[in-house]
Amino acid sequence: MSKTLLRIDASARTMGSVSRTLADAVQHAWQTANPDGRVVLRDLAAQPVPHISPDTITGYYTPTDQLTPALRAATALSDELIAELLAAHTLLISTPMYNFSIPSALKAYIDQIVRLNHTFAADENGLRGLVADRPTFIASAAGAVYTGTNIAGLNFEGPYLTTLLGFLGIASVELLSVEGTTVDPQAMEATLQQTRERIHALLH
Repeated sequence: MSKTLLRIDASARTMGSVSRTLADAVQHAWQTANPDGRVVLRDLAAQPVPHISPDTITGYYTPTDQLTPALRAATALSDELIAELLAAHTLLISTPMYNFSIPSALKAYIDQIVRLNHTFAADENGLRGLVADRPTFIASAAGAVYTGTNIAGLNFEGPYLTTLLGFLGIASVELLSVEGTTVDPQAMEATLQQTRERIHALLH
């Protein structure tokens, strides 16, 4: 069976997006290493995922055999996105940093896939992820330079995503970041080159 790469793009920009450019490099390297592989694209700008509704939440906590037609409809997209995630051998998330964290488009997607008894469980043993670990890449772009500066603590994007994925059961996460995209062209070029070299080392 051929492998599948699930790529999720979150940048509002489809042109000139550094995070998408970085994800292109990851996808190219992955396809080179997996010539028979299949890429599933989920572009959250071109096809936004709606925010969850009251019926969606109710459906999440209703036993399957008690779901009404309305609740089944309200959770149908969540079912689809979760199935897509579980079927992927490799996960690639490309995202810019907006206001120190992720775009709302990506948060809407996350709220559809983080679901009790589907991607995580809560029982007498506490909370545990139900998603099998798989290679996961986060291609991130930030306008400012955070690493090694006095604003490093304002970067909530990477810590949030790695924590969230770990909660679901995905521990094999590689964070690929480019910084200074709007304020420091030299830093951007330096981190972009370093990240491209890291991608090559990871996927070849």
